[in-house]
Amino acid sequence: MPTTTLAAAAAKPPPRIAFEWMLLAVLATCWGASYTFIKIGVQTLPPVTLIAARTLIAGLLLLGLLRLRGVRLPREPAMWRRFALQACLNSVLPFTLIAWAERSVDAGLATILNSTSPIFIFLLGLGMGGAEKPTLRRLFGVAAGLAGICLIVGFEALHGLGHSLLAQLGLVAAAVCYGCAAMFGRVFKGLDPMVPAGGSLLCGAAMLLPASLAIDRPWTLAPSAASMAAVFALAVLSTALAFTIYFRLIKTLGPMSTAAQAYLRVPVGVMIGVAFLGEVLSPTAWAGLACIVAGVVAMTVPARSAMARIGGSRPASTRPGCSPSRRSR
Repeated sequence: MPTTTLAAAAAKPPPRIAFEWMLLAVLATCWGASYTFIKIGVQTLPPVTLIAARTLIAGLLLLGLLRLRGVRLPREPAMWRRFALQACLNSVLPFTLIAWAERSVDAGLATILNSTSPIFIFLLGLGMGGAEKPTLRRLFGVAAGLAGICLIVGFEALHGLGHSLLAQLGLVAAAVCYGCAAMFGRVFKGLDPMVPAGGSLLCGAAMLLPASLAIDRPWTLAPSAASMAAVFALAVLSTALAFTIYFRLIKTLGPMSTAAQAYLRVPVGVMIGVAFLGEVLSPTAWAGLACIVAGVVAMTVPARSAMARIGGSRPASTRPGCSPSRRSR
C-alpha cells in the first residue's frame, strides 16, 4: 500500500469513533437549542414549574420507551439514591438555575456562561485525583476559560451587584453542577443509557413537582401556546433524547470528551438566540466567548492516542506489516 494511503488511513478515525462524535454533535445541538426554548418558556411560566414539567414529561417518555424495549428500572434502594443525587446535579439544580437566570439574561449569553463545565470537570478531577496529567495545553484551557468568565461577569460587577450579575453567577453555578454530574455519571457505566436518564429524571420530577405546587400554584397560571410548545421541545429533544445520548457518551468517551459538546453548543446556542430572538452580544461578551471556546477546545480535544484507545485500535506493535525496524523510527 502506498505511503500516502497508509497515512490517510491512519488519520481517518475508526468508524465507531466517528459515530460517537456524530452523537456528540447531536447532543450539542439539542442542548444548544435548550436555552432558546427556556427563554420562550419562562415568558409565561415560572422557572420551577417549567423545569418540573420538563423533567416529568421527559421521565415519563423514557419510562414508556424502556417498557416498550422490555428494559426494567432497577429496584435496589442504593441505585435510586444514586439516581436522586444525579438528578440534583444534572437537572434539578442546573435546570432551575438556568430557567431563573434567563428571565434577565439573554439565551446566547446563558449558552456561553454555561459552556464552562469542562473547566470544572478538570478542576474537580484534579481535586479527586482522577484527572489526566495537567499538561500545558489543559492549564492554558483553564486560564482561558476563567478569563472568559471574568470578561463577561466581571464587567457586570463594575455596575454594582444587580439582578443580572446574580443571574450570570447562577449560570456559572449551573456549569459547576454539570461538571459534578459528569464526574458522578461514571457510576452508571454498566447500565443501559436510558436507565440512568429515565431514573434520574423521574427522581427530579418527584423533587420538583411538590415545589411547583407549593410555590407557583400551577392551576392559577395561564401559559401561552409558545411557552407550552417550548416545554415539550425541552422535554423531548433537550432532555429525553439528550440525556440518553449523554449517558451513552459518558460510557464510551468518558466525562472530559463528552464535555466537548460544550464548545460545540456555544455557536449553536448563540446563533439560535440571534436568529430567532433577535439578541445582540456586547463586544465584551464576544471576547469572553472567544476565550471560553479556546479554553474548552484546548481542554477537551483528545490526544490521538486517546482516540485510538476509544476506537479499539491495536497498538502499533501488534498491527500486521509493522516491523520492529519501522516502529523504532
